[in-house]
Amino acid sequence: MSADVPGWDASWRRAGDLPAEVTGFVGRADQLACLHEMLSSSRMVTLTGPGGVGKTRIALRALPELRTRYPDGIFLVELSALKDPELLARTVCAVLGLPEQATRTSLDVLTEHVAGRAALIVLDTCEHLVDACAMLTGLLLRNCPLVSVLATSRQPLDVPGEHILVVPPLPVGPEGIDGTGAVALFAQRATAVMPSFVLTEANQADVLALCRRLDGIPLAIELATVRLRALSLRELAVRLEDRFQVLAGGRRTALPRHQTLRTTIGWSHELCSPMERLVWAKLSVFAGTFDLPAAEHVCTGGELAVDDVLEQLIGLVDKSVVLRLDDEEGTRYRLLDTIREYGAHWLAQTGEEEQVRARHCGWFRARLEELERAFPTSRQLPVFRALRREHGNLRAALEFALTRPGGERPALAMAVSSWPYWMAAGLLGEGGVWLDRALAQVPEPVSERGWGLARHGYLGVFYGSSALELPYLAEAEAIGEQLGDARLTAHAVMFQGLALGFLGDAEHARTRCDEARDRLSALGDDFTLTVLDTQVAFICALSGEAATAIALCTRGLHAMQGEPDERWVTGYLRVLRALARWVEGDVAGAEVDSRAALACAWSLEDRIGAAYCLDLLAWISSVRGRPSRAALLLGAVAQLWEPTGTTLGGVLSLQQEHLRVQEDVLRALGPQLHARRLELGSTSPIADVVRMVEQDADNLSGASGRPSAVAVRSRSGAGSGGGVGSGELTPREREVAALVSEGMSNRQIAEKLVISKRTADAHVEHILAKLGAASRVEINSLMGGPRRHP
Repeated sequence: MSADVPGWDASWRRAGDLPAEVTGFVGRADQLACLHEMLSSSRMVTLTGPGGVGKTRIALRALPELRTRYPDGIFLVELSALKDPELLARTVCAVLGLPEQATRTSLDVLTEHVAGRAALIVLDTCEHLVDACAMLTGLLLRNCPLVSVLATSRQPLDVPGEHILVVPPLPVGPEGIDGTGAVALFAQRATAVMPSFVLTEANQADVLALCRRLDGIPLAIELATVRLRALSLRELAVRLEDRFQVLAGGRRTALPRHQTLRTTIGWSHELCSPMERLVWAKLSVFAGTFDLPAAEHVCTGGELAVDDVLEQLIGLVDKSVVLRLDDEEGTRYRLLDTIREYGAHWLAQTGEEEQVRARHCGWFRARLEELERAFPTSRQLPVFRALRREHGNLRAALEFALTRPGGERPALAMAVSSWPYWMAAGLLGEGGVWLDRALAQVPEPVSERGWGLARHGYLGVFYGSSALELPYLAEAEAIGEQLGDARLTAHAVMFQGLALGFLGDAEHARTRCDEARDRLSALGDDFTLTVLDTQVAFICALSGEAATAIALCTRGLHAMQGEPDERWVTGYLRVLRALARWVEGDVAGAEVDSRAALACAWSLEDRIGAAYCLDLLAWISSVRGRPSRAALLLGAVAQLWEPTGTTLGGVLSLQQEHLRVQEDVLRALGPQLHARRLELGSTSPIADVVRMVEQDADNLSGASGRPSAVAVRSRSGAGSGGGVGSGELTPREREVAALVSEGMSNRQIAEKLVISKRTADAHVEHILAKLGAASRVEINSLMGGPRRHP
């Protein structure tokens, strides 16, 4: 989490997901009610207050109940790890799942995408980016009338229309014992530390004194309760009181709240061993979360041996200085913002800051190089997924590398090695930004510059700026020739062929690709030759040379058999072969390849690759007599293509085929059902659409046994009035459909399933749309009715 929220799981999440609550929530009913009321009358609300007071926790607690108010989504943008305000719009786009575009800025992409959508964008921890956040928020409020913004910050953003909710500390007093105030929080956290702890009349006075001295600040209370492992409640109260009196010069006067928290953190610091304090300081260089191997590498040095780090880290976790986060991917750790800031202050005092940041940079440079080595292999997916969780740390490491005096060439080499990460993550524009910065610092014709230009060109071609990349690639070729670097020259020539192919200059593209093939063959670079096959296959497929394209893709897939779990190149070979088979009229073969390509693309969360696959599958569904399914898929690809500003890479022949299929599907379904199916596809999560495709493939193979009544209807063809298209209702939709079949009203269904009536209404509407049913009675017949009402 990007702010001081010890009760939330901060592990990496997919776009649009909200974090899971992992500890109990105490009180705040007034603030939650006020926040709901403010958002009902204002489109801009900022929660303000000092660090550790609970701003983010309140915001996140409110979000689940706001989902129905924002049907187009609630998107949490965590900003504490972001240091460069220039990357703010890109960061928001990434959270919304919007791919970068060469022809439009991230700001334009964002505002155009949400202009007509009822969505809530949550900007969490804005205080270090106040100006950038204010500019972005003002733009969204002016140009996107249905969008609302909720911010958390230690200071207001000062934008027109901003409503400010000041978050106070938890109330301290006997009334807090009822479960809503600081005393209740203390009791809850104390029980977590010491299960035998019980709040009683005998200890109530000490707990009240502690909470009062800590000003009811949740983070301060969290830190203090940890000491109950070593101190009795009375000892804790006495020692804390003594500490504050020393700070206040012996006067029993209140300190400013920010000083209260800093004093509490300082006390936690003093209670740590010298080695724990050193690890705390060194861990402050991490941006966001980190794992144990990274911590061991970064913290080792000076007094700390690598074997010492884990022991000190365990001690810091026990003292709640470091949070431990566990999920299916493993264990990660993080420092809360205010605690990291305290550690950073101490790191600067040690004189080791430069060394520690260099070790951090070196660790993540090695991780990028590891992905570059793993990219052609079966290790590609796990290495990429592990690195995807380190996005904030990668940015911090690149920033340090680029600003380190005398490190210009190593920084450019690091930026070059990062290309597979930006490619697989779909962050081509950001990759280009880092390369631009690094190239600007190394103007001389050295190897690093040559490779930087070549990789910039490669990313740029896929980003849609082929014409702009040709000069970069020409200079890279010239540097390769000048240095006698045959591998660099071959890559530069190959990438020029790719750029020319995207520009529609097939003749010159083939000439350059043929030259690249000769060069790569001489080098024995088999993997790059396979990548070249994908380029030439693409050119051939668009030129009507389907047989040649199929042969090239088949050869490439054969070459990749030794790496059966490689996904990126394999996926693109599959989708290009599917396209060539479609051109040749082999619909069955095109479907098999499209499904396999979709599995590869989605495993990397490659939304553009998935769009190509789903588009092809829509065409295939249409010619197979399943227009209802085709319409749903066309709706799904519309939401994938829309943020890119074009469809199918802007290739005219593919766009014409797409339009032809749309017209066929419209004729088959009629306007009303066609519109419903498109809308369903365009509003369904892409992950659900991908799952639908996968389940349909299982059913066709007979692996799932007898299809359900709903699945049978989906394959009966839309000509009879509309198939499901999705193959299966979701488990919850099947449950709701069964209750509809039993004659229950939506209100009765809501009561039985313990959901809101509005949610039940939405489920029934989705079921009607998926089944192509005109009424609740038709749901009954499709579910195998009649059924007896209980």
